[in-house]
Amino acid sequence: MTTIKFDAKVLADVEKAIRPHAADLFNDLGHHVMAIVEIASVERTEQGPDEEKDDAVKVRVVGIEIAGDEFTEEKLRQQAQTMYRQRTAGGTLDSVAS
Repeated sequence: MTTIKFDAKVLADVEKAIRPHAADLFNDLGHHVMAIVEIASVERTEQGPDEEKDDAVKVRVVGIEIAGDEFTEEKLRQQAQTMYRQRTAGGTLDSVAS
C-alpha cells in the first residue's frame, strides 16, 4: 500500500483562487466550499526491502476553482455524488447501469 501525504506548499495561483473565501473560512470554522481540485505527485519515498513501512507519495494542489455561487456549488455537489457512486459501484447494480 502507498501512503499519501499532502504537500503544505501553496502555489500562488491556488492561493489567489482561495483568497476571496479566506474570511468566510476564518470566521466560520467548519465552513465548506465546493471546488474542482487538480493534484500532482511531487515526491515519492520508496522503502528498502528490509523495511516494514509503506511507500509514500506526496501530492500538491496545483489547481483549484471554487464555486462562486449557490447554483454552481449545487452542480459540483451533484457531480461529486455521481463520481462517488461510480467509484464505489464495483460489483453493484450501479456498476451494471453505468
